[in-house]
Amino acid sequence: MNQPLPLQCISLNFRDLQFAQAMLFAIEEINNSTDLLPGLSVGYKIYDNCGSVARSVGVTLALANGNENVSVPSKTSCTRPAHVQAIIGTTSSSTTVAVATVIGPFFIPVISHFATCACLSDKTKYPSFLRTIPSDYYQSRALAHLVKHFGWTWVGAIRSNDDYGNNGMATFTETAQQLGICLEYSVSFFRTDPYVKIQKIIEIIKASTSKVIVAFLARADFNVLLPEFSYHNLSGYQWVGSESWIFDSQTAEMDMHHILDGAIGVSIPKAHVTGLREFILNKKPINPSNNELFTEFWETTFSCKFKELKSSADIQRECTGHEDMTGVQNNFIDMSLMPIFNNVYKGVYAVAHALHNILSCNKTCNKNVQLDPFMVLQHIRKIHFTTKEGDEVYFNENGDPAAKYDIINWQTRENGVVEFVIVGLYDISLTTEKQLKLQNKSLIWARNSKQVPVSVCNEKCPPGTHKVLQKGRPVCCYDCIRCAEGEISNVTGA
Repeated sequence: MNQPLPLQCISLNFRDLQFAQAMLFAIEEINNSTDLLPGLSVGYKIYDNCGSVARSVGVTLALANGNENVSVPSKTSCTRPAHVQAIIGTTSSSTTVAVATVIGPFFIPVISHFATCACLSDKTKYPSFLRTIPSDYYQSRALAHLVKHFGWTWVGAIRSNDDYGNNGMATFTETAQQLGICLEYSVSFFRTDPYVKIQKIIEIIKASTSKVIVAFLARADFNVLLPEFSYHNLSGYQWVGSESWIFDSQTAEMDMHHILDGAIGVSIPKAHVTGLREFILNKKPINPSNNELFTEFWETTFSCKFKELKSSADIQRECTGHEDMTGVQNNFIDMSLMPIFNNVYKGVYAVAHALHNILSCNKTCNKNVQLDPFMVLQHIRKIHFTTKEGDEVYFNENGDPAAKYDIINWQTRENGVVEFVIVGLYDISLTTEKQLKLQNKSLIWARNSKQVPVSVCNEKCPPGTHKVLQKGRPVCCYDCIRCAEGEISNVTGA
C-alpha cells in the first residue's frame, strides 16, 4: 500500500496574498514606530494552508513547537525561542476551528480576521481564540430581520456545507421562525461536491415558488455555483447575501449574466487603512528565488519569467522585478476588501499592544521579561486601544468584537459595473427596534426593478375570509376560507 501524496498548493489566491501583505504592512509600521514597542522589532513566519484543514493543523503544530524546516537562512539572529507568541489567521471558519482546537491546550493566541462561525465563541472548546470580525450569530439574526423588514415570509436558502454555512444557517432558521418566516427549502453545497449536486440544487430552485434566496455561502463555494446558475438562467430571484460574498468584487465580475443584480445583504462596515494600498503597489520581489509565492504572483501579473529565456522565440519576456504595478488591473490591486485588510491590521496591533503592556514599555521596553503565550493571551483579552483611523479595538468575554454591519445593495451602472451601495446599518448595541436602520435611498431589486419583490406562500386573506392551515405544509401556507354564518372578518389577514 502506497502512502497518499502530500497536499500540493496548485493555484495562487490573490485575496489571501493581500491578507498576508496587510499583516506585513502592520508589522513594518509597528517596527518603525517610536511609541509602540520602542527599540524592539516584531518578527513573523508565514505559512500557506491552501484552504486545507489537514495542512492548517500541520503548520500550526510547526509554529507551536518551532521545529519547522527553515528554507531561507536568517541574516538576523533571534534571541527568542522559535515558537511564536500569537497566530494571525486563518481566513475560513473550518480551518480556524482546526487551528484553534489544536493550539488551545498551549494557550497560544489565535486572532482571525474572517472566521465568523458562532461556534468559535465557545471558550471551553477554543480558549485561546479571538477575532476582529463579529460572530455569525449576529449576522444570521441581521439577515433574518432584513428579510422580515421587506415582508418576505416564504424564502429558499443555500448554505456552505461547512462550519461557516451550517452554523450560520442554523441561527438564521431559528430567528426566521421566531419572526414568522418559512423556508421552502434549505440546501447545502461544498466546492468539491459532484456536479450532480449542483444539478439537484438548480432543479429545486426552478421548482420552487419562493422568489427570495438567502445565500449563506463562502465565496469559494458560490463562485463554483454561480457559472452554473448563469448557464441555467436562474434570473429574477432576489438574492440575500452573507458578508463572505456580498461585497466581493470578484463575485460581481463573475456574474456576467447579472443574475445577482439587486442583491442585498450585510457586510463589515467600510474601512480604510492609510498607506496600505501604496505599500502593496510598491512591493517588489527583491530576491525572487527566495520568495516563491510572490514570484508566482509577479510572473502571472506581468507575463514574464525570473530566469533566462531559452531562446529569442520565447513568448514570455524576462522579469526585472521593477515593473510598474500602478497601471495593472487585477484582483491583487483591488482594494474592495479593505474592511478585511483592516481586520488583519487590527489583529496584529492587538498583539503589539499586549506585548507593549507586558514589557512595561515607555521610552524603552524591559527586555528581560520572559514572554509566555498564556501571558500574551491574558493581555490581549484586556487590550482596548484606538487605531490611527479612529477604530476602537477590544474583545468581549468570548473574544469577539462589537457587532455592526453595513447593509449593501448591488446596483448595476450603465457601464455594467456593479456598485456596492450602502443603504443601511445593523447595530447590535442599539435597542431591538432600532438595530436595523435603512436609509432613504433608492434600492434596486432583482432584474433592476425599483419595486420591492413579493415572496409569500399565500397572499393575505381578504376581509370576509380567514386562514386555514394546509395539512403537512409550513404555517406560512394556508387557504382562505369564507367566514361561516354568524362570523365576521373585517380586516386583511385574519
